[in-house]
Amino acid sequence: MAEHHELMGGKLHVYRRENSSNWQCSAYIAGKNWRVSTKDDSLSHAKDFAEDWYLGLRGKARNGELKVGKTFSHAAEQFIKEFNVITFGERSPKYVQLQEDRIHGHLMSFFGNKVVTEITPGLVQEYRLHRMTKPKKIEEREKREAEEAKEKRANGEEVKVRKPWTPPARSTLHQEIIALRHVLRTAERHGWLPFLPDISAPYKASGKISHRAWFSPKEYQTLYEATGKRAANPPHKKWRWQCEQLHDFVLFMVNTGLRPDEARNLQFRDVEIVDGPTKNKKILEISVRGKRGTGYCKSMNGAVEPFRRLQRRMRPALVLAAEAELTGAAPETLIPPSGRLPQPTDRLFPNDHRELLNKILGELSLKTDREGQVRTAYSLRHTYICLRLMEGADIYQIAKNCRTSVEMIEKFYASHIKDMIDAAAVNVMKKKPKKETTEKRTNVRGPQRTANAKGARKGRSGGHPKSRQ
Repeated sequence: MAEHHELMGGKLHVYRRENSSNWQCSAYIAGKNWRVSTKDDSLSHAKDFAEDWYLGLRGKARNGELKVGKTFSHAAEQFIKEFNVITFGERSPKYVQLQEDRIHGHLMSFFGNKVVTEITPGLVQEYRLHRMTKPKKIEEREKREAEEAKEKRANGEEVKVRKPWTPPARSTLHQEIIALRHVLRTAERHGWLPFLPDISAPYKASGKISHRAWFSPKEYQTLYEATGKRAANPPHKKWRWQCEQLHDFVLFMVNTGLRPDEARNLQFRDVEIVDGPTKNKKILEISVRGKRGTGYCKSMNGAVEPFRRLQRRMRPALVLAAEAELTGAAPETLIPPSGRLPQPTDRLFPNDHRELLNKILGELSLKTDREGQVRTAYSLRHTYICLRLMEGADIYQIAKNCRTSVEMIEKFYASHIKDMIDAAAVNVMKKKPKKETTEKRTNVRGPQRTANAKGARKGRSGGHPKSRQ
């Protein structure tokens, strides 16, 4: 049972919990319960601390300095409740869960007990420093593990090295500040916060614009030649279907510019072969369902043949069963062991080609680009945009076909494409006046001498007009 003592006529309480050696104190002031730990196990010292703390609270309450209102934890729970309901069907469940994880994993431990009116730009800056500084507990743990590892090595034992602590990336910290802003906006909407403080990062210079990882024309040729060889000669017969699918996936993506999630959702009924802008060339007309809802895409001619191969390729029974389990559809009972041809409701790419694509990129040394950025399936979409820009396609039409904005293309793609710079427009030279040769300068007379010479010739020919009269 906890020990309990009353002070200040019962307005101040000093108590100690059963599982703690330190004394706590609590008081009810300005319509709110206030609690704090004395961090002392001596009762007499705890009472002195509690009285000073209580009188300090009374003074702050009299001067209006006592922060009273809803706490950050209350506003955060309200935001999570609203966010889950309001964004249902508009935001992916994974994104909603990530916001909740950021709040409970990092923000709540720092801001949880703070009243929302106490969260100032200075406090947010302290949070940034807190996140970028290695915690003392981790420093002590690393020292302890280093000593243990040294002893194990001396005894010849195997040592498992833990990954060292690293500060969060700039983008990670930026996402946490976005989650903080969401909570503060919720508090502002409910009247718990009079205005939203400026929590933007100070001392911030213009961010370095880095282009998206893509494949240059030579690198793209190397990639599709490698996937084509693997499709023709797979390492094992049972992998033939996956290798052939990957080869068509690479060609299809670079000739359509779809996002990987859009390609995964694509069904055969969403694609139609139509006449292209030029004679004797077909293209694909695609109904896209993905990040931006439903949109449309018109492919290059190079996507037609991979799509036809996908239509002709038999679907293995194991792939059909796995797809039915993933989508929740009833499994087909009359599937022959060899499989069947794809149906209109089947997906073009039911499997995730990440592992096989990464293996091929590793073999070709193409996993990272010149700046060290990792290439993924998304890089195939970036390759489509860059190749279209290099061929001189209209940037607005590219943005419309890729369901993005011109601003995004100009910022992340057009900025590093050398063909976007018109050399004729840049290398303009002002015409310089022609310099006269030495021979012309010796024969040319000044304007006065020329006029005198003309008069002299006129006098020799007939004299002055009046003299002839």
